[in-house]
Amino acid sequence: MSERPKPLPDETAAAPRPRPAPRKVIPIADASADSPLFESRRKIQPRSITGRFTHWRWAMVWLTQLFFYGIPWLQIHGRQALLFDLEQRRFYVFGWLLYPQDFIYLAVLLIVSALALFLFTTVAGRLWCGFSCPQTVYTELFMWVERRLEGDRSARLRLDGSGWGAEKIARRGGKHALWLLISLWTGLTFVGYFVPIRSLLPEVLALTGAWQIFWVLFYALATYGNAGFLREQVCKHMCP
Repeated sequence: MSERPKPLPDETAAAPRPRPAPRKVIPIADASADSPLFESRRKIQPRSITGRFTHWRWAMVWLTQLFFYGIPWLQIHGRQALLFDLEQRRFYVFGWLLYPQDFIYLAVLLIVSALALFLFTTVAGRLWCGFSCPQTVYTELFMWVERRLEGDRSARLRLDGSGWGAEKIARRGGKHALWLLISLWTGLTFVGYFVPIRSLLPEVLALTGAWQIFWVLFYALATYGNAGFLREQVCKHMCP
């Protein structure tokens, strides 16, 4: 007796689907009501360091601050060398007189400066942040004042842990007084790029220019807070 032929498989039948891979489940932990959403800043007392890069940083501090504080007092042809006179709508740039219709030249200068910043950062890493950024420069200045008046890291830690006495009040008071003096002079210099600084200083001392005094105090307070207290927090949370 002959065997019956086996039926051929149906070629049109769908192939069996592969089993799906198990899905990963990320557990979600309930946040406790007592857990803080923001970690409070811990005060950092850095050690004093020396070396090649420290010397370069201080060289940039001197270079940038001599330019920043000195240029408003420089006169060319009887006028301030660098002045952006917004009230008169005139811009004096090292002997050049520019009007609002010439703003295209300032725009090109700003664009070139921004591209140069990106280029230097790409080629040489954090060249701007580590050596030329105003936050770095003024933090370095404020820390230098702090080291001179309160001592090195160990002395500052002991001073933080000690109670308030005559020595601590004198050291802390002197430090903050110098910080405020640097901040006020910085604010005055910054406003001096927009108001002739030789007339600005008498107005501020005589308390006659309300808006000028406001902007001097505003920029001074920003310098005092950023370089004296926030420091690295500006770089972590505010710097783009």
